[in-house]
Amino acid sequence: MLKNSSQLTVMNIVNVLLAIFLFISPWILGFRENQAASWNAWVCGVLIAALAVAALGALQEWEEWCSAVVGLWTLIAPWVLGFTDVRNAMWVHIGVGIVVAIISIVEAWLLHGNLPTRAA
Repeated sequence: MLKNSSQLTVMNIVNVLLAIFLFISPWILGFRENQAASWNAWVCGVLIAALAVAALGALQEWEEWCSAVVGLWTLIAPWVLGFTDVRNAMWVHIGVGIVVAIISIVEAWLLHGNLPTRAA
C-alpha cells in the first residue's frame, strides 16, 4: 500500500467537491443563460467527478493524468469557447481548472514516486 494513500484520498475528495461546485456553478453564480459556459461546467464537472471517484476506488496513474487534462481544459475553456465576458463563469473555470490540474499532477507524481523499484 502507498504510504501517501490517505493524502491521495483527501486530494480525490477535494477534486470531487470541486467538480460538484463546478457543476452547480451556472445556477449559483448566475451564468446558466450562457450555453457554452454552462455546458462546459456541466461536462467538465461530471468528468472530474467521475475520474476522482474512480481514483477513490482503484487509484491509477492514468486517471490522474486524465484529470489533469480536464483541469487544464477547464482553465483555458473561457478563451477557447469565448465566454471571457461572463466574469463569474470565467473565474470559476479558471479557479477550478488550476486547482484540479495541480492536485492531479501532484497525485500522479506521488503515485509515480511510490512505484516499486527493482533491486540492483
